[in-house]
Amino acid sequence: MPDVAVVVGIIALALAFDFVNGFHDAANSIATVVSTRVLSPRYAVIWAAFFNFIAFLFFGLHVANTIGKGIIDPAIADASVVFAALVGAIAWDMITWYYGIPSSSSHALIGGLAGAAVAKAGAGSLDAAGLTKIAVSIVLSPLIGLVLAFVFMTALFWLLRRSTPAKVDNWFRRGQLLSAALYSLGHGGNDAQKTMGIITVLLFATGRLQGEFHVPLWVVLACHAAMAAGTLSGGWRIVRTMGLKITKLKPVGGFCAETGGAITLFTATWLGIPVSTTQTITGAIVGVGAITKLSAIRWGIAGRIFWAWVLTIPASAFIAGLAWALLQVL
Repeated sequence: MPDVAVVVGIIALALAFDFVNGFHDAANSIATVVSTRVLSPRYAVIWAAFFNFIAFLFFGLHVANTIGKGIIDPAIADASVVFAALVGAIAWDMITWYYGIPSSSSHALIGGLAGAAVAKAGAGSLDAAGLTKIAVSIVLSPLIGLVLAFVFMTALFWLLRRSTPAKVDNWFRRGQLLSAALYSLGHGGNDAQKTMGIITVLLFATGRLQGEFHVPLWVVLACHAAMAAGTLSGGWRIVRTMGLKITKLKPVGGFCAETGGAITLFTATWLGIPVSTTQTITGAIVGVGAITKLSAIRWGIAGRIFWAWVLTIPASAFIAGLAWALLQVL
């Protein structure tokens, strides 16, 4: 059994991943509200971080259970597997952050777990049913966000067709405060639970927890606090990509994108599906841009984002597998 210092060190690394997750994915919550100038960047991150933190009051821990039991065989999830998984996830997050590419921290963690498990015990250690559910969500979450945002924009165009642009702008500048709060709740509720799951796996694997799989309250609070702190620190390279480079947003568009994304995240979190908040909000932003004309979307930027999504799981899995192998040598 690893000593206490090793376990504490890996938990600290997991919380560092949660911080990076908040830092990396701050754009998901605030890009639209910043790009429409409803809030300044400073107040936007405070707004998002607050709702990231209190998300545990609104959701169960279904996603944490999926991460803990539904990706790899819990029997092989020892300290070295968890450590290597976190190294793979953090490394890929930092690479994509550096280039300003919105990739999925969630799928980086999933890829890291899978890569470390395969390196240790082969492909038989993977949970096929859980990974299939995640693979389906990779396709569906951005599509659902896109469709919902498109439908909301279409409905609002029809309902408000006789209103002046100035009135519409004023109404939805206030409305975006609500939609940004809802999206930040969904972001905190889905993403923080992934780290809860991996810390709890570590605690069970090292004998610190016994009985049925359950997440201690201190783990819940620590993960939400780490994510909120990461969100407070910003991540402006990706904010610029999400809020300014995909398509030009107005307050009504930001409201529709955030609301469509929030509904998608709320549903996935209640179903226990670890989805990508990055993919969800990107799909919603594309849906808003497509309501005017497809040429309003900068497809070159969207293409870069798409390839980052495709590469995230295999790239983080490769890094994690390499990290596990190096641990054995050392």
